[in-house]
Amino acid sequence: MKEIRTPVSKEDVLSLRAGDVLYLSGVLVTARDRAHRRAVEQPEDVPVSLNVVYHCGPLVRKRRGAWEVLSAGPTTSARMEPYLEQLLEKFSTRLVIGKGGFSKAAIELLKKHACAYLAFTGGAGALAARAIKRVREVHWLELGIPEALWVLEVEKFGPLVVAMDAHGESIYRAAIP
Repeated sequence: MKEIRTPVSKEDVLSLRAGDVLYLSGVLVTARDRAHRRAVEQPEDVPVSLNVVYHCGPLVRKRRGAWEVLSAGPTTSARMEPYLEQLLEKFSTRLVIGKGGFSKAAIELLKKHACAYLAFTGGAGALAARAIKRVREVHWLELGIPEALWVLEVEKFGPLVVAMDAHGESIYRAAIP
């Protein structure tokens, strides 16, 4: 079992192998379809580092003036694949977290840009929320709560499985087109 802290370096990513299980501590940013589209179309407007991107639309509430995450399960990553190449090129993203994986073509992009895809168990949003210590910032709320960029401070977020590594290996190899 590995533990990685953000910001995640190229060396950190290259130390990961498909099938590894790890926990992540530090900062990650949630992003779904609309946030990905906006980021790649208007990169100058992205207000935070996209070092670690989590495909998630968290369930949140405001309590005593602060945002609180109630559930933060992953959403299907394949929907964000059309933005993957530009995301990796423009923002040097090192980890992408989600569910379901990407196509074989995406494996080459991950390899080229030293990025790994980590799978988080679908349906485990309450487990994910327990690892979220606080909401640091929120941006682009005008896109809607699930589509906004949520900057989350996490501690031992996981377990995460390295589903696609930066060496071209995938735990989905036999199952993906």
